[in-house]
Amino acid sequence: MNTLDQLKQFTKVVADTGDFGSLKEYAPQDATTNPSLILAASKIERYHSLLEQAVTENRNSSLTGAALVEQITDRILILFGSEILKIVPGRVSTETDARLAFDTPALIAKGRQLIALYEKHGVSRERVLIKIATTWEGVRAAEQLQKEGIKCNLTLLFSLVQAVACAEAGIQLISPFVGRIYDWYKKAENKEFTGAADPGVISTSAIYNYFKKYGHKTEVMGASFRNTGQILELAGCDLLTISPKLLGELQKSQEKVERKLSPEAAQKMDIPKVPTDEKSFRWLLNEEAMATEKLSEGIRLFAADSRKLDQRITEMLAAK
Repeated sequence: MNTLDQLKQFTKVVADTGDFGSLKEYAPQDATTNPSLILAASKIERYHSLLEQAVTENRNSSLTGAALVEQITDRILILFGSEILKIVPGRVSTETDARLAFDTPALIAKGRQLIALYEKHGVSRERVLIKIATTWEGVRAAEQLQKEGIKCNLTLLFSLVQAVACAEAGIQLISPFVGRIYDWYKKAENKEFTGAADPGVISTSAIYNYFKKYGHKTEVMGASFRNTGQILELAGCDLLTISPKLLGELQKSQEKVERKLSPEAAQKMDIPKVPTDEKSFRWLLNEEAMATEKLSEGIRLFAADSRKLDQRITEMLAAK
């Protein structure tokens, strides 16, 4: 078996893309998108029809301005997600607007709205994960949505306290950002990291081991990889979401894959408990410069791409 097929023996492989062609080629279990991926895919000619469809369907809406653009954006997300679910057998993650990252009621409302739109489109909520940034407000919103049977994927996650807060809130899945953690330490310390010494690998492994040690059911999905070495060091993680480029490298490789993470090994570890009340959450996150900076940066970048998509929709409305 090639390296990708070997990896699938230990870990659910998820495609980190809005490109349907890549999904068909690499046969992942699930797929995940974010504003940046949707924006990129929307610029590809063969996907432009989805934008056109969303604009056309809502052109005669009673809404105007920002409210109309938001309605069209939601429709685009559902159209992309629905097409993805025709290809993957599992779930798709659909992201909430990063501009809502600190607004619990708005995040709850948006999660309910997206699920209602999926269900109206004939897609069961069991096949959808609502992506929310791992702020304190985001965790609280996801906690409420989970109680309503709306499963969530907490993203932009860079620290153990963020992860444990999600687990204790009963969140379905979290996405620690391996590559972005690596990026920060590479720049801060001006050196390369490889193998088990990679800070992103260390962080995600610690989260996985904590969850298995204490019996948390929240799924851990490593994300944002920079190279295949990071991926292989996390073989055994519940899920790994991987870009088409790295999926291709794994598929072409014959490197042997060894399981690095397992519940049995985690159970034997001595791991202290992490407090996750609001004061502890905010303090521990603040104490970790990397996590604080990357969370803030990630929210800004996703918000910027959301604004670009807004502008694209506005231009399409004006063109008609």
